Amino acid sequence: MKGYTPPPRLSLSNEPQPITRSITITEGISVKDLAEKLGLRAKDLIARLLTRGVFATINQTLDTELASEMARFFGADTNVITFEEQAAKEVSEAAVGEEGTPAEGVTRPPVVTIMGHVDHGKTTLLDSIRLTNVAGGEAGGITQHIGAYKVTILDKESPAYGRQIVFLDTPGHEAFTRMRARGAKATDIVVLVVAADDGVMPQTLEAIDHAHAAEVPIIVAVNKIDKPDALPDRVKKQLADRGLMPEDWGGTTVFVDVSAKQKTNLNLLMEMICLVADLQELKATPDRPATGVVLEAKLDRGRGPVATLLVQNGTLRTGDNFVVGNVYGKVRAMFDDRGNQLESAPPSTPVEILGMEGLPQAGDQFVVVADRDKARGVSEYREQKAREATLAKSSRVSLEGLAEQLKTAGTKELNIILKADVGGSVEVLTDLLTKLSNDKVRLKVLRSGVGAITESDVLLASASNAIIIGFNVRPERKAQELAEQEKVDIRLHSIIYELQDEIKRAMTGLLEPTIKETYQGRALVKETFRIPKVGTIAGCSVSDGFIKRDSEVRLLRDNNVVFTGKVGSLRRFKDDASEVRNGMECGISIANYGDIKVGDVIEAFVTEKVAAEAIA
Repeated sequence: MKGYTPPPRLSLSNEPQPITRSITITEGISVKDLAEKLGLRAKDLIARLLTRGVFATINQTLDTELASEMARFFGADTNVITFEEQAAKEVSEAAVGEEGTPAEGVTRPPVVTIMGHVDHGKTTLLDSIRLTNVAGGEAGGITQHIGAYKVTILDKESPAYGRQIVFLDTPGHEAFTRMRARGAKATDIVVLVVAADDGVMPQTLEAIDHAHAAEVPIIVAVNKIDKPDALPDRVKKQLADRGLMPEDWGGTTVFVDVSAKQKTNLNLLMEMICLVADLQELKATPDRPATGVVLEAKLDRGRGPVATLLVQNGTLRTGDNFVVGNVYGKVRAMFDDRGNQLESAPPSTPVEILGMEGLPQAGDQFVVVADRDKARGVSEYREQKAREATLAKSSRVSLEGLAEQLKTAGTKELNIILKADVGGSVEVLTDLLTKLSNDKVRLKVLRSGVGAITESDVLLASASNAIIIGFNVRPERKAQELAEQEKVDIRLHSIIYELQDEIKRAMTGLLEPTIKETYQGRALVKETFRIPKVGTIAGCSVSDGFIKRDSEVRLLRDNNVVFTGKVGSLRRFKDDASEVRNGMECGISIANYGDIKVGDVIEAFVTEKVAAEAIA
């Protein structure tokens, strides 16, 4: 065409510009954001990426290395910070920007972690403070999760009347080191519970180390002083030797003699907690977006991923978008430690939230963000990074381990598939099982996850000749049938040291007769009735098999075991029945248990001893 001059081609200089400034970028920064920080048009940055062979759109997230390289090319040095750090920086800048002075924090309730050796009475002490009963509901009477509770001091004579304290209860069993370390990190004060009749034990010392590492003050509660063989002064001496000198001996550590069973000196303990908290001047800013830490996470059949969060600063509200680790979500609903629904949670509040796209890791930081797309971008970037790391790890191990495998050809390998009710337990048990390996038997955890045992777990176990371990969870009905068909061994446990002992015995080939469980049937609770002097009766319809009057029963809620016991009474209409079969309706009461809810499943079984073969 005559007179037409084509536009000049976009010429890109291949010479990097001299570095004249410094910019701060976050992980998973988008092309648009990077261009803005560099003061460029987005299309110039995309063109530069094209010369590197990277095809990127304007909203695509960039790897931090690639983003740093691009910034250096355009004359800027980079300082990489995490997304959480960036969010905190923006919030503090906004607070300063509005007033010209930083926002003043208000006093917040202290977060107190209860630590100490197994069976020294940590949970019972908390029960007495909360006036509920948790230890009774714990398997084997030992805590295996992190519990979080908010308590208000209601004693009108106490100088701390009306004040609130948040308690975190950590497991005392030796295997739960990680959970205790996490509890110490999220806390302001550690209450170290030591039994007066037992003295200082290994986990007591470990708890002291965790508290020192997290640089938090320690208050010692000397428990069980009502016992005849209690020696509180011996405990003081043992702890004074470890550097915790009691105040009445001229030291700085607060000691309180308590009895959880008799409820002795509990108010004094809470007053001391408030006093130590006042010395620390704990402050938070409620009117900023919330940040905090995940204490525990689990999969709930009806509600999806559920996380227990501790709000550390700001206020968390229903409808907030947030990022936690490599998961993002929106707070659909929020509950306090007693199951009441909340609209907002101020600083130092433990809450259970629904609305996550996946299951976060316990210990992850969460941060509320205004922009949902930004949250999704960051979480997808982190998810991809985690996947790449896992792939790199698995391929590397197989190549490097080849010579090792040739050397250890005589070693037996026991494959394990592990399912538990909460994320923290999965983490602890995976560690525990890996450490149990010895020169004869190597334990390998093929898959670990949260939730009920599914058909895909059984299929993987069948293909890889593995055994399945369920910790506080049950197999789904179809998975159970498939396991029987495929002859897959499913071992179900609810107490960590029983699991540990069974695996150890299996590895030495010394398994004692196993208690074989024969499934009889299950009934769905349609309605519940309270009858005076009898307790709660569950109106049920038998959906499978049969239920006998002498059956042992398990109460399942969302496939998690809530209680195991015996049938108290079994009735058809008003008459006692010896057995109720599939399709019939009946009334069942469970001996010594009344917390039955509509929708629960009652599973009946009998147990018998069978001589065992070694599973290794």
